[in-house]
Amino acid sequence: MAKIVERRVCAEMDGGFVVFLIGMRVNKPWKVWKWLPVATAMPNMLIELGKQPELGLLHAENHFGFPNVTVTQYWKSFEALEAYAKARDKAHLPAWQAFNKAIASNGDVGIWHETYVIEPGRYENIYNNMPPYGLGAVGRIVDAVGGRQAARQRVKGKVAA
Repeated sequence: MAKIVERRVCAEMDGGFVVFLIGMRVNKPWKVWKWLPVATAMPNMLIELGKQPELGLLHAENHFGFPNVTVTQYWKSFEALEAYAKARDKAHLPAWQAFNKAIASNGDVGIWHETYVIEPGRYENIYNNMPPYGLGAVGRIVDAVGGRQAARQRVKGKVAA
């Protein structure tokens, strides 16, 4: 288990990055043969990405809450995320094709994703009594003091009042 940082901190990144949320929803739990292949595809992708950091995944966290599963991913760029999604020799594209062949829009399993391209200085975060988590597991951890005390300050004053 990661060590708890027992103070108020925030995470900072040099340059931009991408937050990618991806998930599935089991709509028909009794159809295990439909949702199990979908559920096992993501761990295989994360293992592949973990072994090849040059592909651009910085960090991923799983969130389980039946019937939903969500993975929060941090990527170095949209280009890296898109290249992985389209790569014929990586795990994603065959899994996506298998999903479309076996399930598509029949309602058995739902899938979704959201992509957020984050510009430098256009984000904020705070952690208190937490191990490195979320962007804190990717970025540089700094004390939330002085110009980092308030959310508006952490966004570097670029938000209109």
